[in-house]
Amino acid sequence: MRSWLLIEHPEAWSHDVTDRILAAALPSARLRELGELRRRHGLRPLLARRPGFRAGAPARRVVLVGSAHPGRRWLERVELGDLRELADLDLAAVAAGRGGLGEPVTGSVFGVCTHGAKDMCCATLGRPVAQALAEVAPGQVWETTHLGGDRFAGNVLVLPDGVLYGHVSAATAGAVAAAAAAGRVIPNLLRGRTSVGMRAQVAEIAVRRVTGLHGLDEVEPLGVDPVTGLQAVRAGDRRFGVRLGRRPLGVCGTSRCAGETAPCGYSVDELVELRADC
Repeated sequence: MRSWLLIEHPEAWSHDVTDRILAAALPSARLRELGELRRRHGLRPLLARRPGFRAGAPARRVVLVGSAHPGRRWLERVELGDLRELADLDLAAVAAGRGGLGEPVTGSVFGVCTHGAKDMCCATLGRPVAQALAEVAPGQVWETTHLGGDRFAGNVLVLPDGVLYGHVSAATAGAVAAAAAAGRVIPNLLRGRTSVGMRAQVAEIAVRRVTGLHGLDEVEPLGVDPVTGLQAVRAGDRRFGVRLGRRPLGVCGTSRCAGETAPCGYSVDELVELRADC
């Protein structure tokens, strides 16, 4: 997810609600364009509603567009009188990381997945997180449709940083808000930086845990090192290489809140500091 299209929709959400609403709002050509921008450029559409919502169509809908492209993170707010006005937004510009579509949003915005029709964990574990965040960051919190990775619920997306947290609880929600306000991350809750691939996300988390660096821009995934073949990560003025393996890690149970949900996936097989000339 390198860029976003968050559309206010304060209703109960069915399993396929995002696709259904977009299909109703956009002409066929624009819908195909959005699908292509999502596949090729990481533009992610999500529906959003305020915590504790009351169902009913608002007079004007809030739409948030933004980007986490490295070096040019931004978030803007647009208000629409009708969902069909989505067709007038320059979605290609959003996907390319270009703003200027609406009013700049200052500070962080938190999207909490509460899409229970997609997976009940998201609602059961996400709604208390959304409420707790709304208490410490009023006006900055939205419930969203599915972010992916329901076994990590509660899931919190921080915009425009593009930082995704998992296993957030009502008790840790305040720490997430405070970290975002300070330009920091919480490594033990971090799922990754959404603007890079899965392997680079895991490598960044590993380096943060080893170095203790929490600043958002103190650590940066650099891709695969051409000399070592390792995932390269900059950490301050140092550079690390991470070799990853993929195997089950502990219990990988049901993701529907009926059993253990310890995640499985990539494991860190090796972490070395690379020479400055690598």
